[in-house]
Amino acid sequence: MMEYKSYCGHVAFDDERGVFHGEVLGLRDVVTFQGKSVADLRKAFRESVDDYLEFCRDRGEDPEKPVSGRFVLRVSPELHRQLLLHAKRSGKSLNAWIVSQLENDLAQPTGAR
Repeated sequence: MMEYKSYCGHVAFDDERGVFHGEVLGLRDVVTFQGKSVADLRKAFRESVDDYLEFCRDRGEDPEKPVSGRFVLRVSPELHRQLLLHAKRSGKSLNAWIVSQLENDLAQPTGAR
């Protein structure tokens, strides 16, 4: 995974062609890049993001943000009730409690999850 200006790129290697290729994630527009070395790939990724931002500017559009910070999560009513009770017991809103739980989980080493 690569990151530049809060945009993330997913990379794969095409052994047959001997080239790395990638795509910027989280956009409706398709933004791709490729390179024969890691340095070439990094440069191409940054240039692709910059080209995308310039393209949006030229069209007078706001560039798409890769993530909004919001997502909808569907759970059963019983799980919703249990989560709400845990949040209230900790003195937090449901949103704040879930965010803290997610942050705590991400802070754990990968093998410990």
